[in-house]
Amino acid sequence: MIKINEAIIVEGKYDKIKLASIIDAVIIVTNGFGIFKDREKLELIRYYANKTGIIILTDSDSAGRKIRGYIKGAVQKGSVRNVHIPDIFGKEKRKTRASAEGKLGVEGVDVGIILDALKKAGVTASENAFPRDITKLTLYELGLSGGTDSSILRKKLQHSLGLPSLMSAASLLEVLNTMMTAEELSQKMMALEEKNNVI
Repeated sequence: MIKINEAIIVEGKYDKIKLASIIDAVIIVTNGFGIFKDREKLELIRYYANKTGIIILTDSDSAGRKIRGYIKGAVQKGSVRNVHIPDIFGKEKRKTRASAEGKLGVEGVDVGIILDALKKAGVTASENAFPRDITKLTLYELGLSGGTDSSILRKKLQHSLGLPSLMSAASLLEVLNTMMTAEELSQKMMALEEKNNVI
């Protein structure tokens, strides 16, 4: 498994599943053109562009180009790297027929082609890896989900970490696993609690 520091932007959940089998990275799904109206996701993409940089890996068809162009235009600061898969004609196994342009998307191309495209774009593996030991249970135990004041507590944590304010618990979970361990998160929450108790 290759560890990559940058967040990778893909179009659909099947693209994410394909990438997650070979790459250890934050993978953000645009849900196709859904990104055009998803403020939370766009804010998260901007955050990663500024903090770690982002890699846009959309399909090679016109829809993929449109989404790529929109994200590039919406991200004002930070690093945006484009990774292009070649035009390969065919049909994804799970689909009954080929796409409108007849090209395979990220989910349909061979793993070797994806790795080669990343290499051509200059994307390299990273040594900085956190154990990804923050789980839904961790968030619950720390009061960050499932409680009356969980959303308020999440917002305080997000503010203290310089994260976007518009984030779901699921998005926060993914981001936190790229930043710290469960133990460090626990210490951070204790520090926040102490700060709030000092008047």
